[in-house]
Amino acid sequence: MPLTIRIREDGPPPYEQVRDGVIRSIDRGRLLPGDRLPTTRGLADRLGLAPNTVARAYRLLEEHGWLVGRGRAGTYVTDRPPLRPPAADAELARAADRYLRRASALGFDAAAAVRELQRG
Repeated sequence: MPLTIRIREDGPPPYEQVRDGVIRSIDRGRLLPGDRLPTTRGLADRLGLAPNTVARAYRLLEEHGWLVGRGRAGTYVTDRPPLRPPAADAELARAADRYLRRASALGFDAAAAVRELQRG
């Protein structure tokens, strides 16, 4: 299988590790445009994760143009992956996660945190 992902206990949240692993596989040519990815349940079982964790990663990858979901037919690598470097996406996601966790610690919900960003 061309998709090899190792989940590290000391790493970022598992969904980010799955997301980053898929992007790495695409960038390195192990996953090619049109390749079908494992089902969320299948990959979750293989990685020892909850299916919702893998589904979250797949959903983010679809939103950012890396994957395309075709319902019951499966999830595939898009024909035209994004041009931005994956490391930048991962770093932005980590920064956003830190920001939202800090806002929560201060007693604000995500909507309030986003509104504050939009004001800036």
